[in-house]
Amino acid sequence: MRYLRRLPRALVCAALMCAASAVGFAQEPSPAAPAAAAPPARVEVTLTGGKGRAAPGLTKEDVRVYVDGVERPVVSFEKEAQSVSYGLVVDNSGSLRSQIGRVVSAAKFLVEWNRPGDEAFVLRFVSSDNIQVIQTLTADKSTLDRALDSMFVQGGQTALLDALYLAGEYLTKNASRAGAPGRSLALVVVTDGEDRKSTHKAAEVLKLLKDGGVRVFCVGFTAELDNQQGFIMKGKRGAAKELLSKLAEETGGRVFYVEQDGQLGEAAGDVAVSIRTRYAVGYAPPEPGGKGAR
Repeated sequence: MRYLRRLPRALVCAALMCAASAVGFAQEPSPAAPAAAAPPARVEVTLTGGKGRAAPGLTKEDVRVYVDGVERPVVSFEKEAQSVSYGLVVDNSGSLRSQIGRVVSAAKFLVEWNRPGDEAFVLRFVSSDNIQVIQTLTADKSTLDRALDSMFVQGGQTALLDALYLAGEYLTKNASRAGAPGRSLALVVVTDGEDRKSTHKAAEVLKLLKDGGVRVFCVGFTAELDNQQGFIMKGKRGAAKELLSKLAEETGGRVFYVEQDGQLGEAAGDVAVSIRTRYAVGYAPPEPGGKGAR
């Protein structure tokens, strides 16, 4: 088990085995006046199981918290099933010509998971000058399906980062109760991961998304990208996977690859669960002056 979101000073990970306890004897110290207990620290994380799969069935006993390498007691543990406002950011570039049917199927599968209180929008993208919100935020599944059915492939220099920047701007400005407790904001990008000519840099996109509390989940159709590596440069497939992983991990999301038969439904199902599941973990902070204290 492992965590998805990298936390600045607290490392949260799922574990299934109990640590062995060291037993020793020491002279009992003189009684001292009890110090006021520090309030529990709290973090919100997305936890996963084997192979990065969503892990909605974890309990308090499955989780350990480490601060600067020192384990801290877990004092509270809550699973939160949240309503979600999300964008389907779908690649319509020529590199996906042979896979566009599967791409649309993956997006429609996600729509089928929508529950009361969820809402989504659809954005198609090709090049920097060809990015369109073809369906605004709505809770109506049939309306979303019609927008997805209207997609078609066009040529152009793929601008994945520009599409994510515009989608992030749209979501944070228009989502119902954006940022309110109990509502998750997410972008689900369905793409081969290749970015050929965006005007925005990855750092700009990540800042916008992290400032807005938007997580990125990627369904990567990378199998048909050339993986031939040069002496210095990565192959197209390697570069695409690196970009998708960066976008997902740094926003607290996850990337799923569809490279073999049977992986499409599994990936879409995992995304549908992950965008709605959060864990709130409370732990005892380090003692003042101790290792890990700020």
